[in-house]
Amino acid sequence: MDVRLYCFAHAGAGVSSFGRWPRRCGPGVEVVPMLLPGRDSRRHEPRPTGRRALLDALFDDIAGAAADGPYVFYGHSLGGMVAHTLTRALLDAGLPGPRLLAVGGCPAPHTVRAAAATDDLGDDELLRFVGDVGSAPDGALAEPDSVWHRTVLPVLRDDLKLARSLRAAALDTGGRLPVPVLAVGGSHDPVVGARALDGWQRWTDERCVRRTVPGDHFFVRGPELPRLIGRACRVAARIDASRVPLAAGAPTSRPAP
Repeated sequence: MDVRLYCFAHAGAGVSSFGRWPRRCGPGVEVVPMLLPGRDSRRHEPRPTGRRALLDALFDDIAGAAADGPYVFYGHSLGGMVAHTLTRALLDAGLPGPRLLAVGGCPAPHTVRAAAATDDLGDDELLRFVGDVGSAPDGALAEPDSVWHRTVLPVLRDDLKLARSLRAAALDTGGRLPVPVLAVGGSHDPVVGARALDGWQRWTDERCVRRTVPGDHFFVRGPELPRLIGRACRVAARIDASRVPLAAGAPTSRPAP
């Protein structure tokens, strides 16, 4: 059985970053990009800016499939907090959690200072921030009346509010997750450094591993990350298979992984 890999994108984005992931992740992985309301095919739905609205939008779709076999979460930047929030909610509901929580370019909740919030920046400051992290297409920042400004910036601003809300909720609920964590960073990420990624160890009772791939904050677009996540999914599947109880009369030995 393939491992389902639920993917959650960064702030201001749809799911296009994961378009090449089915091929790049390799065999045994079913890539399932999860689109948040307020963008692309869900653009007419209200954008969530808090934990409750996020769970209302995504929880049922994943909960219904949670018991159907092993699955993994990958979230990039804001998506990492979305994945963490869903993991906590699924476990609190008594449902099977992901075999692995993988986050990319996402600092651990306690490592972000409230003063560093970007959701309440003025337009000029927000545009400078967008330019610094490289999330705007070439030339977009020089065209204040462009389609990009009118369509992406409002989504980005609401997503930054959501990120701050999810971090605050994580700090309120606290508690470690009984799920291993893979924290991935970009080698030239100007936003999230190694220390913020190492902070995820505080949020799990299992192993926390940090890895670095080439790229800036948006290394999700490159080929190295999906290859890494694909390998991690296959490892999770082997571990999951080793935990399945043997049927009556089945042989007691297993082939080596």
